[in-house]
Amino acid sequence: MKLHRIAHARAGDKGDISNISVIAYHPKDWPLIKERLSEARVASHFGVADAECVKRYVLPQLHALNFVVRGALAGGVTRSLALDTHGKCLASVLLEMEL
Repeated sequence: MKLHRIAHARAGDKGDISNISVIAYHPKDWPLIKERLSEARVASHFGVADAECVKRYVLPQLHALNFVVRGALAGGVTRSLALDTHGKCLASVLLEMEL
């Protein structure tokens, strides 16, 4: 099953750092999301060589996780030549992860 079946996500940026929140649609799915979305798995999914670039914050009251991914935006909005300099599509990319 893909993550998008049980959760939605939002992404934002600050410089070269992407901030991605994953929120369960239903509280019953929260334990599975919390278990399966580790810092290492998210780093691997994005192809980040150094897993320490990904930091996970757990928000149990919201049934959500927040990931801060350093170096994800090729320099940030003012420096990157990427089409999505803000990294908004990274939320959709993460939702394609197989659980």
